[in-house]
Amino acid sequence: MSETSNPLGAYLRARRELVTPEQAGIPEVGVRRVPGLRREEVAMLAGISADYYLRLERGRNRHPSMQVLESIARVLHLDEDHFAHLLTLVAEVSRQRRRRPRKETPPPGVLKLVDSLIQPAFIEDRYFDILASNSLARALSPGLAVGGNQLRDLFLNPAEQALHPEWESVTECFVANLRQAVGNDVGDPRFIELTGELSLASPRFRQLWARHEVRGQRGTPIRMNHPQLGELALNRERLGIGGTDALMLVVYHPDAGSSDADKLALLASADLPTSNAQRAGHARSQF
Repeated sequence: MSETSNPLGAYLRARRELVTPEQAGIPEVGVRRVPGLRREEVAMLAGISADYYLRLERGRNRHPSMQVLESIARVLHLDEDHFAHLLTLVAEVSRQRRRRPRKETPPPGVLKLVDSLIQPAFIEDRYFDILASNSLARALSPGLAVGGNQLRDLFLNPAEQALHPEWESVTECFVANLRQAVGNDVGDPRFIELTGELSLASPRFRQLWARHEVRGQRGTPIRMNHPQLGELALNRERLGIGGTDALMLVVYHPDAGSSDADKLALLASADLPTSNAQRAGHARSQF
C-alpha cells in the first residue's frame, strides 16, 4: 500500500527504521538486513504480538487502542508532536467529509493589517502558499510575493536557497511543519500536487519526507543572508488567523536596538510600493 492509502503503516515503518537496536536496548547479533528495528522487535518491546503489529503496518487494522499506541510510541521514541501526529492517522475520518477549498481568501481586516505593519509580514496557508504579503516582506525575499510557495522555492530556487545560510535546518523545519499541518488528509489535491512535484525534482525533499518527522509551527529565530543588507538575524512569529482554515500570519521582526533593526529600517526606507494586500485574492489559478 502507498502512503496515501496506508498513512499509518508508512509512518510506523519510517519511524521504526530510525530507532537503532542500541537505542532500544537490544543487543546487536549478526548482520541486520533492515535499518532500525525489526517489526517483531517493536512488537516485543511494546508488549503486543508480532502478527498484530504486522497488521498495523500493512493497514489491516487501523483502530488500535490508546494503550497500544502509547506502547508503540514509547518504543519508537515519539515525542509529543510525533505522538499527536500518530493519533491523527488513526482518527475516524468521514468519507463524506467536506474538502477544504483549494484556495482560501484571508479576511479583509487581516489584509489591511498586513499592509499596515512596519515589519515584513505575510499570510500563508498550510502548504506555505503565499496569499498576501507587504512590500517589506517582498523586499526581504521575492519568493514572498503573492502566488509564491516557500517550500518550492526552498528546494528548487537557488536564489532563495542562498538567502538561508542554515538551509539544511530550515528545510528540515518546513518539511516537518508540513507533515504536522496535513495530518491524515493526504488525499488533498494540493498536497498531492506539491509533494509530487518536490519528490520528483528534489533529492533533499525526498530524503526528508521519507523520515516522517513532525513538528508544530512555532516562533523561531531565523538567519538570512540578504544580497543588499548582508547577514540578518530575525525572529519569525506565526500567528493563527481566527475564522480561517489554518491560515497563518507570519511576521519577521528584529531585536529592538540591534544592527538587524537598523538594516531592516534601511530596507524599509527604500522606495517600495505599498497597499499590496488587495492582490491577495489573486494567487495562481492552480491553487
